Amino acid sequence: MNPASGHNGGQSANNPGGDGLLALLGKVCGSDNVLTGDDAARYGRDWRGQYVSQPLAVVRPATTGQVSAVLQAASAAKLAVTPMGGNTGLVGGTLAEGGLVVSLERMNKIRAIDARGRSAAVDAGLIVADLDTALAEHGLRFPLSFGAQGSAMIGGALSTNAGGANVLAHGMSRALCLGLEVVMPDGQIFNDMLDLRKNNTGLDLKQLFIGAEGTLGIITGAVLALTDRPVVHATALIALAGYEEGLAVLNRLRRANGVCVEAFEVMPRSYFQQMSRCTAAHASPLSGDPALTVLAELASSSPADCAQGPDGAVPLTERLTTTLSDCLEEGLISDAVIAQTGQQRSDMWRLRDIAPELSLGVRPVVAADVSVPVRLIGDFASSLEAALAAADADALVWMVGHLGDGNLHVVVSPTVKTPSNLARIRAIIDSETVGHNGSFSAEHGIGIQKLASMMAHKDPVALDLMRRIKTAFDPSGIMNPGKVIPTRSTSGDATTERHPKQQATPHPEKEIRKA
Repeated sequence: MNPASGHNGGQSANNPGGDGLLALLGKVCGSDNVLTGDDAARYGRDWRGQYVSQPLAVVRPATTGQVSAVLQAASAAKLAVTPMGGNTGLVGGTLAEGGLVVSLERMNKIRAIDARGRSAAVDAGLIVADLDTALAEHGLRFPLSFGAQGSAMIGGALSTNAGGANVLAHGMSRALCLGLEVVMPDGQIFNDMLDLRKNNTGLDLKQLFIGAEGTLGIITGAVLALTDRPVVHATALIALAGYEEGLAVLNRLRRANGVCVEAFEVMPRSYFQQMSRCTAAHASPLSGDPALTVLAELASSSPADCAQGPDGAVPLTERLTTTLSDCLEEGLISDAVIAQTGQQRSDMWRLRDIAPELSLGVRPVVAADVSVPVRLIGDFASSLEAALAAADADALVWMVGHLGDGNLHVVVSPTVKTPSNLARIRAIIDSETVGHNGSFSAEHGIGIQKLASMMAHKDPVALDLMRRIKTAFDPSGIMNPGKVIPTRSTSGDATTERHPKQQATPHPEKEIRKA
């Protein structure tokens, strides 16, 4: 059978795919941890309610051994299995109609922290923010920062190769993973939980599971690289005329501060225009109506950067101020405001973090997550805006993203919201992205949402290799079927996001200012 159909719920009690399987799972994990019907309903929808399904059952194992037993049973029954972490995804990666959802929420332990070696071994169900909180007493952190970190889990972050605001300094999730534990579709346990920065012993198999979205196995544990916890942050909002100026300022900051530059988030005018249409407006302290607003942040734990001078000045903040002052004098920027308190820093970040709320009242929208070579980001943004305007002059279009790594999130609310038109808009975005040597999926993954994009734009040889790897690892095809790797032409669909409303209020001053 094709497990993608997931229709095993009608099998008899004597068949391991029906009640017999559920009874077996109850013995493995405890009957209270096998949920069906209404109890399973909340696991059948993503956090936005965009992708809704009815799983046959949800099982909540507490150990790697239990996950192994669950997959052995599912493999014998040829029952589709969908792994689930915090369910914070945006692309339908946990849709599980008629299949078995394996929730890792009970596998939430920190197995070990090596403060001297700067690593931690953790369960895959540990919430990202909870790990970071636990590391604070050691003066360390897990430097993966993104909007859903308060509910997203380590396994999900690795399965989707999550990015976020700190990619500029620390890389994507795969760069932060030293070792991995994975339960294979037949229940075998792949144990590569090694705390090694160098390990050149053949194929780096763990990298196949990172970003595979649960299609090859279930990640149950990981060894993660840690960094020093910053003692001081220097944060600024910067007004610029365009992307080229933004990249020039970024490179100035890098030359002056090296790896201390952690974030360089870009918010074009269109983003603030959409913010002004929303209810809970948040004002930017910048003057005028800049074409681009950048949120730049430096962070350090070095005493040379953090120690206050006799006048109370912090060296890291002073370097930021000096660089921005030079840029202002040279005309690279038109205004800048530097945060002086933790609250002011939070207010600046709120302008960026509110992005998932800006679609309230205009759903459905097409929300694309794309990347292009950094040098082409300005050309890409202009070309895409022109193409979308030609396709729908009255559509609402806004962007926000990570300027330093070429990643833009593009949201379009078209005037015609039929599925076919939403798919047409996504195809335009994909075409412009690929035409600028870019990727139609930068950090959110593929799920079911981008299968058509994969079919249309991914190298056919790459798709063939992916299918062969999938078959080798999962010959019965039970692991998160129908996701990531297209088997035939697939229609595109739209995504939606939520938000309250906001308004930006200009400020008149014209200097590098303290907030």
